[in-house]
Amino acid sequence: MKKIKLLTMTLAIILVTAVAFFGVYIPVQNRMEDKVEGYSYAMDLKGGRNIRLIVDTSNKTEVKDSEGNEVEDADNLTDEEITQNGYTKEEVPTNSQDVLTYDNYKKSKDIIEKRLSKLGVDNYIVKLDDKTGDILIEIPENDNTDSVISNIGTTGKFEIVDSKTKEVLMDNNDIKSARVMYGSNNTSTTSAGTTVYLEIEFNKDGAQKLENISNDYKKQNTTNETNTTNVTNETNTTENTNTTNETNTDSTESTEEQKEITMLIDDEEIMTTSFDETLETGKLQLSIGSATTDQKTLQNYINQASSMAVVLDNGNMPVAYTVDENKYIISDITQNELNIVLYVMVGLVAIALIVLIIRYKTNGLALAISYVGLASIFLLLIRYANVVLSIEGIFGIAMVLILNYIFSNKLLVKLKKEKDVGKETVNKQLKETYKEFFIRIIPICIAVITFCFITWEPISSFGMIMFWGIALIAVYNSIVTNLFLKIKAGK
Repeated sequence: MKKIKLLTMTLAIILVTAVAFFGVYIPVQNRMEDKVEGYSYAMDLKGGRNIRLIVDTSNKTEVKDSEGNEVEDADNLTDEEITQNGYTKEEVPTNSQDVLTYDNYKKSKDIIEKRLSKLGVDNYIVKLDDKTGDILIEIPENDNTDSVISNIGTTGKFEIVDSKTKEVLMDNNDIKSARVMYGSNNTSTTSAGTTVYLEIEFNKDGAQKLENISNDYKKQNTTNETNTTNVTNETNTTENTNTTNETNTDSTESTEEQKEITMLIDDEEIMTTSFDETLETGKLQLSIGSATTDQKTLQNYINQASSMAVVLDNGNMPVAYTVDENKYIISDITQNELNIVLYVMVGLVAIALIVLIIRYKTNGLALAISYVGLASIFLLLIRYANVVLSIEGIFGIAMVLILNYIFSNKLLVKLKKEKDVGKETVNKQLKETYKEFFIRIIPICIAVITFCFITWEPISSFGMIMFWGIALIAVYNSIVTNLFLKIKAGK
């Protein structure tokens, strides 16, 4: 029975090790795809993207009426129509001079940082040129990099206007937050599936404005008025006639024009609509696309809604920017060099474990197998905890493996001194090893926790890896190593 238990634990550790080092591959659309989460590499290992945003110095054409008001939809007017209507056309800068201030540059930089954070970019560098207002951004290279770039440079100007008069009814100052929501519609046979919504929540003043607007721009119902005139029956005594009723109906229909609002983001029309009811919750839900069960289509809708939510949730940038530079920066460290580091680490670990087996015989073998299990789980933990792996992080992995080796060696030394190693002896020596080991590494633990809160990527990577590694040493050895030794003791 003891051999079966030891064999079962050994096979389980071998399985975990295979998953950690080789992955789990299943067929997906005629190809084999690894379902194990990959490592999240820092820019010093994977490379990154450098984006330079410069202040937009271009001009835009504005058409104004005789009173100096800007004419909407002027792009559709010919020069002759502009002259006939008494309009004037002039070139004005995209960014007026009063906008080009340090405070506005700084505000734009802060908004970009908030957008990057909301987009899930954990490691980024944003630098501002105080004099020119140019902004340099460094972000890691991944599948979402192009989408991130398209969102961080937009101005994010939000407006709800009257569709006819173009009067601005609401703007960015009325928004409290924006987020993406999902809803399922399983009751309809024509629109079954999942619908993606962009929910805009307004602040106190904005909520009151929304309530008033939704009431003023509510859809009008068509009403019919019917006038009925009954003709009395006339009876002739000399002639039998049938009694007849005549009804005249006059219908009058309400001709009041339907009022509509138009929603704009960066002066581009998103939608034009009216309201079915008065909105009293201070929230506006906009459906993105239609209900669908197709995952690819659904993801596209989610990406669209997320992009708008990110832009609206952090306000509009006071300065308009254009992308002047978008370069991919290759890492100085190649994949072959990373593989060499991996092979060296595996080789050193193998030699160290062989030494344990030679010195401590069967106990050494048990601890060696347990050690391999911890290393494998540690590599999986780094991936699923979304820890960014940098050069310093690799050094952190090596430090964790060394610490666990020291712990294992201390425990084996204590067990070797015992003549009769039973379950009670294992418990006693394990507790003493824990006490001695963790008291000595208290300074390391304090430093590691401090490193975790440092925003500089190399240090935070090292700190997070060390944190998860030390936590795993404490938990894993108290459960797996303890159980392994007790099964081996068997008494």
